[in-house]
Amino acid sequence: MSQKCVHKGCGKRFADPEESCTYHPGPPIFHEGQKGWKCCKPRVLTFDEFLTIPPCTTGKHSTEEELPVSTTAPSTEDETANQAPKPVTTTTSESLAPRAPQPTPQSVPEQAPPEPESEEDDPSLPIPPNTTCRRRGCGASSLSSTSSSREDEQCVFHPGHPIFHEGSKGWTCCKRRVLEFDEFLRIEGCEKRTQHKFVGSGKKGKEANGGGEERVENVKHDFYQTPTTVHASLYLKKISKADAKISFSSPTTVELDLPTTDNKRYKSSVPLYAPIDTTTSTWKIMGTKMELTLVKADGQSWPVLRADERRTGEIIQVGKPGRA
Repeated sequence: MSQKCVHKGCGKRFADPEESCTYHPGPPIFHEGQKGWKCCKPRVLTFDEFLTIPPCTTGKHSTEEELPVSTTAPSTEDETANQAPKPVTTTTSESLAPRAPQPTPQSVPEQAPPEPESEEDDPSLPIPPNTTCRRRGCGASSLSSTSSSREDEQCVFHPGHPIFHEGSKGWTCCKRRVLEFDEFLRIEGCEKRTQHKFVGSGKKGKEANGGGEERVENVKHDFYQTPTTVHASLYLKKISKADAKISFSSPTTVELDLPTTDNKRYKSSVPLYAPIDTTTSTWKIMGTKMELTLVKADGQSWPVLRADERRTGEIIQVGKPGRA
């Protein structure tokens, strides 16, 4: 009789206790909008991306529930030591001098929203083996469907989105709320359909020619800065390091051509807020993102990364904090 593995990131049913299992041994981490697992490095922004982070450990399946590990709160002395000193703002004659007016950001024409993805599989498309159902909370694998007919399938899933609020976890589509993340993953779906959704229509994000690679129009990004550099992250998974092309074509422009190993491509010319030193600026490709280290040419503070982004009006101070 088959049993269900309780390892995080696995959840498969197995009959052979010696069968190989890939899973996450560490707990999930949700910090400042980023999501990931303590046992591995990838960090993502959306919950759907978090659920697709590949497991990092190989072992054997297990049916024994792991008890949550209680962590003791750090002492006040440790908290005080870990807190960074508050920066001291100094006013100079240069800071009081009027600054040149900033160029008005150009309005970007709004694009028509893409057609919604079909909720059913296209019968003409093949289903690759070991494909997981796309619906949230289902987790069924195409390996379980050994028969040619799919009439006996039953998909139990959550049509809503996950909610994490003040320690409680749940889904927008149903009322149940839990405290532990493991319990959240086990909340049973509240809607049923007769078939799983393994491949959908196969047309989501495809180019107008009906084939070829998927074109990614926009990617999420964030950045932080020091007095001399700007460190930016562009979140795109599975970038092909061998085929990626990054060029600092001018002091205010970065040319990006980023194909991925899953047949996607992000191509863009990024206008920068201020000029950079193109000879010393660098880039690095990681599993879920690309990092840019942009060396400032004039040392000014960047309120935004891109020149075409709207300014928030927030004053960002950079530099080492002074000592009291």
